[in-house]
Amino acid sequence: MTLQGRIVERVLTLPPAVTRTVKVTRDLRIPTPDGVELLADLYTPSRVPGAPTVLIRTPYGRRGMVSRLTSVGFAERGYQVLVATCRGTDGSGGVFDPFRHDEKDGISTLDWLENQPWHNGHVLTFGPSYLGYVQMALGPSAGDRITAMMPVISTSGVRDLWYGGGSFELAALLAWTARMVTLERVRNPLKADVLELKGDKRARRATSHLPLSDADDLGTGKRVDWWQSWLRTGSEGDPYWGPEREHRARAGEITAPTHLFGGWHDVLLPGQLADYAAMRAAGRSPFLTIGPWLHVSTELFGAAMREALEWFPAYLTGKNPRTRPVRLFVQGAEEWRDYTEWPPAGGTERNWHLRPGGGLTREPTADAGPDRFRYDPADPTPTVGGPLLDPRTGGSKDNTALEARPDVLTYTGNPLAGPVEAIGPVSATIKVRTSGPHADLFVRLCDVDRDGRSVNVCEGIQRLCPDKHPADVGGVRTVEVALWPTAYRFKPGHRLRVQVSGGSFPRYARNTGTGQPLATAVELRAVDYEILPGSTITMHTMGVE
Repeated sequence: MTLQGRIVERVLTLPPAVTRTVKVTRDLRIPTPDGVELLADLYTPSRVPGAPTVLIRTPYGRRGMVSRLTSVGFAERGYQVLVATCRGTDGSGGVFDPFRHDEKDGISTLDWLENQPWHNGHVLTFGPSYLGYVQMALGPSAGDRITAMMPVISTSGVRDLWYGGGSFELAALLAWTARMVTLERVRNPLKADVLELKGDKRARRATSHLPLSDADDLGTGKRVDWWQSWLRTGSEGDPYWGPEREHRARAGEITAPTHLFGGWHDVLLPGQLADYAAMRAAGRSPFLTIGPWLHVSTELFGAAMREALEWFPAYLTGKNPRTRPVRLFVQGAEEWRDYTEWPPAGGTERNWHLRPGGGLTREPTADAGPDRFRYDPADPTPTVGGPLLDPRTGGSKDNTALEARPDVLTYTGNPLAGPVEAIGPVSATIKVRTSGPHADLFVRLCDVDRDGRSVNVCEGIQRLCPDKHPADVGGVRTVEVALWPTAYRFKPGHRLRVQVSGGSFPRYARNTGTGQPLATAVELRAVDYEILPGSTITMHTMGVE
């Protein structure tokens, strides 16, 4: 493994290896109570007696890019690594049904591991995205059988994120579905990784098709059961999203030391912070690190590996890994800061008011007429940057072309006399009148520099439905929109800007304006919007001019 190990070390900028000789045992069989066998590979470092075990459970294959980087990176630094595949993937028995079997299969894997002669009594869990979800599913039941956990860019429950604000996370979920079908078809995880990095043009094209119930076939070449389920189970309380798949209600039961590691532009960040809040409310003391990353990022993965290689030994030896448990990268300031909690203590909730005509001020707006725009789902407002899976299109982007569209309103403040730091949750209250009862509100906070370039900081969406957002006697609805949380420094001379529009496609499925079901809607109806005085955006600020 010498060459491979040196490449991993260089790509992820890892500390020096303690050994370059690693034994790999393939196709270990792990039984489950229902008779299904799961497959795993074991990486054993030479000349490291009694090495603790890093457990990786993955649906992406034992030889995929993430599995190889993780297994080689940890094994050459003195850890045994067990890479076990999820049910129905990469040779494991059963049928892959996302999120359904991960708690029980995780317990079965842990039971088997603890009975192996090479097990030294310490189990550490690590991994990003789905590999983090399986940790959060396992943690409440595993108790102190896990020495420490490090879920990266992940969460214990995805239902609220799949239907963010009531809108469907279209592009990411179809791209993920296409990846899983590709893995099933090519039987070569490395080839599937390459195809994913290149981007699946067929899946991207399929996001524009209606009805969405055909998008899986068009985007992947087959009908996919979980895609069909996701299109039809968006209602709160739907039994599909029961305790087999959603584990946030039990996140506070996790007793293993847990380090939640995420990114400001990660699609799963709100769920990860909800896990943090649930654990804190239960009296736990999780660690939290959030950096300037997207969901798919080599920089993030390298940072997470380096952090784990410092954090795991600290817990194995009983030492406190750092004095303050929360570490945040403050964008704009471009620096890391440590805090005792999230959101940081000492901040203030402050409002900025959207003034008719495009202003943004700290003072409430006097009575004035509304601002208007039309959202046409036949020409939907496009996605530009933000929390996306595709690292080429996500993150902070120039919003100049987007803001020039007639279906995007902008509200811009005066140049700042001093810095403004938004570190914490961000939300908007929008007073809106629409020509039809079914519509979406997309709100984005931007930073406009001295040259007039506007880049996105954070955003959120809310789907308007007659039963949840009734209008008053004047037809006005007051709508709360939760934006992504952030840690961002607006520099002196810069200006705050708020965008308001009717969607962000293809990140979110366009609102057809008809109220027809998500899976079967085909008719498109344009909606006229009026944004009225009294609309605000609220930030948790840590130092305002």
